[in-house]
Amino acid sequence: MSWPTAEGTFHLGDVPLHKGGVLPDAKLVWKTHGTLNAARDNVVLYPTSYGAQHPDLEWLIGPDGILDPTRWFIVIPNMFTNGLSSSPSNCAPWPALVTSWDSVAAQRRLLREVWGIKRLHCVYGWSMGAQQAYHWAAAHSAEVARAVVLCGSARTAVHNQVFLRSQMAILEAAPEYDGTALFSAQPVRALRAFGRSYAAWALSQDFYREGLHLTALGAPDLETFLVRDWEQRFGRRPAADLLAQLRIWDAGDISDHPRFGGDLAKALSAIEARVLLMPGETDLYFRVADNVAELPYLRHGRLLPIPSIWGHRAGNPQPNPADAAFVKAAVRELLDS
Repeated sequence: MSWPTAEGTFHLGDVPLHKGGVLPDAKLVWKTHGTLNAARDNVVLYPTSYGAQHPDLEWLIGPDGILDPTRWFIVIPNMFTNGLSSSPSNCAPWPALVTSWDSVAAQRRLLREVWGIKRLHCVYGWSMGAQQAYHWAAAHSAEVARAVVLCGSARTAVHNQVFLRSQMAILEAAPEYDGTALFSAQPVRALRAFGRSYAAWALSQDFYREGLHLTALGAPDLETFLVRDWEQRFGRRPAADLLAQLRIWDAGDISDHPRFGGDLAKALSAIEARVLLMPGETDLYFRVADNVAELPYLRHGRLLPIPSIWGHRAGNPQPNPADAAFVKAAVRELLDS
């Protein structure tokens, strides 16, 4: 890389949780790209997404990428439960529920205590990262100038919860599951079913109809695709971490806060940031309609659906140059405004 990078671990001590309980001796693992300027006003926060760790997200960082580290100080905080920061796989016993509120509170401490950062030029997130971006903009409205919400929503929709709870049920049905949060061993058979079920939702019907799993992703046949891209992808992550992340996703709701009392319109109206909503036109998780319903309550919102048949993955288009170019153009316009 031709730009500065750094990484480290931020120790938070015992962290009181949004839904009750304590996360003991909590830690955030982080990585930065670029240089923080003297005014500390060139910061782009880039939270992680489901099943992802910071190396999985770095593909879009570069002078010609979506996020330019020669201009921005890009901070990637690994969210709680992703296996690097505090997670069931490295912190037992695990609390009943850790939420996006908890990750955002820890990230705010990280920024302030490590670098003295008190305002963000932008929060950029895809999927569960987009949920964190929305939580940031609602909870700390005066500290966020811009937010990019790629394939995400302010509150997890019921249809999305149906998917999430079916995935939870697959993991919880494993004989290795302890009935609370952890597993006595990796539930190999359950993870195989988990990955195959996930594959049906992450990409659209049109994607499969066009055979892009073969042509664009290079699989010789459907079975190889399911094994390589889905069974093996999730099999490398501890099942307890995957389950805890599902619970965070399921509980995602920016109005679930004392300031808003469950009133989603109130939470959305409190956001001062310029918000770029970029749903995928064929995303089965975060539908365009979810963002359409949110848009009227945002003070400075723009809705720009990604015209793609790549489903949810349109918002993380590493193997998809057309969608990557679309996202890059829109994000760079927002960052430069």
